[in-house]
Amino acid sequence: MSLSADEYREHLATTAVRAGFSFDGVVLPRGHYVQVGGMRLHYLDWGNKHLPPMVFLHGGALNAHTWDLVCLALRDTYRCIALDQRGHGDSDWSPDADYSMSAQLADTKGFVDKLGLDRFILVGMSLGAINSLAFAIAHPERLNALVIIDAGPEIRRPGSSRIRDFVNGVADTVTIEGIIEKALQFNPRRDPTILRRSLMHALRQQPDGSWKWKYDRRRFQVLDQEKHRSERAALADGLSRIACPTLIVRGGESDVFHEEDGIRLAQRLPNGKFVTVPRAGHTVQGDNPKDLVAELRRFLAGDN
Repeated sequence: MSLSADEYREHLATTAVRAGFSFDGVVLPRGHYVQVGGMRLHYLDWGNKHLPPMVFLHGGALNAHTWDLVCLALRDTYRCIALDQRGHGDSDWSPDADYSMSAQLADTKGFVDKLGLDRFILVGMSLGAINSLAFAIAHPERLNALVIIDAGPEIRRPGSSRIRDFVNGVADTVTIEGIIEKALQFNPRRDPTILRRSLMHALRQQPDGSWKWKYDRRRFQVLDQEKHRSERAALADGLSRIACPTLIVRGGESDVFHEEDGIRLAQRLPNGKFVTVPRAGHTVQGDNPKDLVAELRRFLAGDN
């Protein structure tokens, strides 16, 4: 992490106020590593081990810090744990560029096993949502609740292609200013000052002073798109296995996950519910974390 503890605390305090939160104080998470299947995976633990565990999986090209405000807001009620998935953040890159759904499913299971989490709440967004669905289908007995954010078995090509084009287009940008400019073009909802600090979690400075993304670009280059679409579509056949209460969340302005897809996904689940978070695109937790937290609290409290 390129931010000092004081800078990180100040950044969270600033972003919390901008997002509409009011906290008595800002607590920082502790970063840890676990060895899973020969790979070293990094995660953030927001403390309070006596509380019900809640595991967060981020989207592609993001990292565990994308959940910072959500975890800060929920840590009074849950033990919030955010994982850097393989090839992202401070976790290892796959040595053979294996970012298949099965490899990531094994990571998720290995991770929760290492932490001794038997029954827990799983929250995933985009890539993390697909990996969460795969885990819930394979291990339904492990979950108390499931939250799927802005992704499902179907792929909407215009929106997903726009994300892939952005990731590939910004990969070789070497200055912070250039990266911020392209990021704001992609998502104009973000505040440039806050974005600059947030990027410190996603970038690594090189000896020559340039900056490179922490995520493994090969995931976007070597992924078999047809196989990936087929694997995602196949998830629909296992939805009936997910017995726990499941919340399907869509960003109200998302071009990746359409309303009809979210409603249909919730209807196909034994215990599914669909909600829309307004003033949010695909990255709901970044665009409107306050309303997302409110929906999570209502859902987990059993309110209809």
